[in-house]
Amino acid sequence: MEYDKKAKKKKVLLMGKSGSGKTSMRSIIFSNYVAKDARRLGATIDVEHSHVKFLGNLTLNLWDCGGQDAFMENYLASQRDHVFSNVGVLIYVFDIESREFDRDMVTYAAVVRALKEHSPNASVFCLIHKMDLVQAEYRVKLFEERTAYIKDRSEGFSITSFATSIWDQTLYKAWANIIYTLIPNLDVLEGYLRELATAVDAEEIILFERTTFLVVTSVTGPIGAQNPCQDRFERLSTIIKTFKQSLSRHTHLPRSSPQFAEFMIKTSRFNFFIARLTTNTYVQVVAPPGEAAFNTARINVLTARNDFANLDITGEVYPRGTGPRGTPHPASEEAEKRLKDANERERIAGAEMVGEMN
Repeated sequence: MEYDKKAKKKKVLLMGKSGSGKTSMRSIIFSNYVAKDARRLGATIDVEHSHVKFLGNLTLNLWDCGGQDAFMENYLASQRDHVFSNVGVLIYVFDIESREFDRDMVTYAAVVRALKEHSPNASVFCLIHKMDLVQAEYRVKLFEERTAYIKDRSEGFSITSFATSIWDQTLYKAWANIIYTLIPNLDVLEGYLRELATAVDAEEIILFERTTFLVVTSVTGPIGAQNPCQDRFERLSTIIKTFKQSLSRHTHLPRSSPQFAEFMIKTSRFNFFIARLTTNTYVQVVAPPGEAAFNTARINVLTARNDFANLDITGEVYPRGTGPRGTPHPASEEAEKRLKDANERERIAGAEMVGEMN
């Protein structure tokens, strides 16, 4: 069945001086590396292109730009139009321990001038990286000082800055916030999630992207809002990605494969489960305790899959279960087929794993 996928492509520039940690963070977020493995990565030569499919109809055209002086001069001179045209997002990485911060700022200022010339509507995010190397009591002050300095030299761009490290959850928080700004039909997606949360009386629902396990969006109820752990979403991203890496090692499945269909915890105080919602997303639900509450939440998630899958595939917004002028939704059959195919792949992989264990 034919339909317009309306794929959204966003050009994302990842820039910064050589050794600032750009390639390490890209590999951890998008290639499922762990921090200790990222240390073995070499310097980026010129520009490394990668196309990251995110939430079905959003593709990130990620340009990881080498930060050596010769390359930076080339980007700003002979390749200026090629590099800085049609940019959706600039992510500029600063090494907090750089001994040439003033020189780094000269390069940054030249980059944002080129961006303003060719892509004046781009969003700019600055990651002040390797914050784990700064003593804890000085981190906030140093981050605020660097952020103020950077904003003064940002050529009128309204920048958003984050303090990050590959050794904790701050990296996931930064990238999740960046991706959040790029998601099409986000208000509709959040509306669907709020309806689902109401239907299952959820304390909290979180939507994760399947491969990166970055948080897409969430709905928190009054009880969930009492949770004192403010960085729990990013901690969950880290924990689940570590769990997936462990599964990959023991099942010999690719790191990018789904690897698990559902994960659940039942206690006397709450029910918790993570389940595949669409081929590109997982959903985490925290529901009241009790078997009835758990089954109600699980059945409602299964029932909601088709609506989320339709939005995921086409990006179209129609009345629930329909297409233009009330006709059957053009992606319904496609969504159902993709979910069935994913279930079958998981069943086969599980059977093969059991066979190996026997």
